[in-house]
Amino acid sequence: MEKVINSYEGMFIVSLANGEEAAKATVNKFTNLIASNAEVVQIDEWGKRRFAYPIEDMNEGYYTVVTFKSEGSVPAEMQRLMNIDETVLRAMFIRLDYEAVAKAVEEAPAAEEAPVAETVVEVAAE
Repeated sequence: MEKVINSYEGMFIVSLANGEEAAKATVNKFTNLIASNAEVVQIDEWGKRRFAYPIEDMNEGYYTVVTFKSEGSVPAEMQRLMNIDETVLRAMFIRLDYEAVAKAVEEAPAAEEAPVAETVVEVAAE
């Protein structure tokens, strides 16, 4: 049977309780694990960010987004491993539909070309 290769995006938040260097070590561990089992397209380390609400009594975490291509078992296994690791606060993997994404990018105007909306404020006369 033929292996089906899909595109995935995974985002995970690592605890900063043991410091930023320990968080980067955890990020490297998981990105290397993904790279050894899949074809990595892009790794974006967003770094230290503040949460909208506390997670496990913490207000900040280290964010990382990984885009990769693999068969369906890899993101499921990564999710399982990240749920076991206590330093990973949150993790989520989704399958990307690149045809829809590519079409949306082609149709969207570039940021430089988009007109700036002018705001008109009218004051009501009393």
